[in-house]
Amino acid sequence: MKPQLLALVPLAVFILLLALFAAPLMRGVDPAKLESAMIGREIPDFVLPAALPDGRHFDRDDLAGAPAVVNFFASWCVPCQAEQPLLARMAAQDGIDVYGVNYKDKPEALAPWLEKHGNPFKLIGADDEGRVAIEWGVYGVPETFVIDRRGVIRLRHVGPVSEADYRALFKPLIAEVMK
Repeated sequence: MKPQLLALVPLAVFILLLALFAAPLMRGVDPAKLESAMIGREIPDFVLPAALPDGRHFDRDDLAGAPAVVNFFASWCVPCQAEQPLLARMAAQDGIDVYGVNYKDKPEALAPWLEKHGNPFKLIGADDEGRVAIEWGVYGVPETFVIDRRGVIRLRHVGPVSEADYRALFKPLIAEVMK
């Protein structure tokens, strides 16, 4: 092979790699968005102990027959603070029950955190070992799910719920599942 052609091999490899990574972006696929195999499936069976001393356990039966929002959060999670007002709005203005799963948190840290940032949750279960989070396909906190009245997961949102997310994703879907 001629030395001039051999010099073009790295350029050809670079162009091939660029095309390989650019193709999904050109099709409108967001590589940052995590797809969930749970969308369209029934929620997993679970039972969690109460996260607060005066609370009660949280299990699958609590989500039966009515639409709900389930939020995986922790007191050590800074982005979780930012979404608390929007979760409260979902409960108050949209009329949907919001449940919390306290993920790998210190029990003594939760009550002061809720007092400081608000408590939009109807019930909060403690997932100390993260096993329920794994069954739901959670990668980390915060993650929020919208469940319809049949117990089917309709939305999985990774990261804190922003005002734009609330208006574009949650509010229309909550209105739909509340019908």
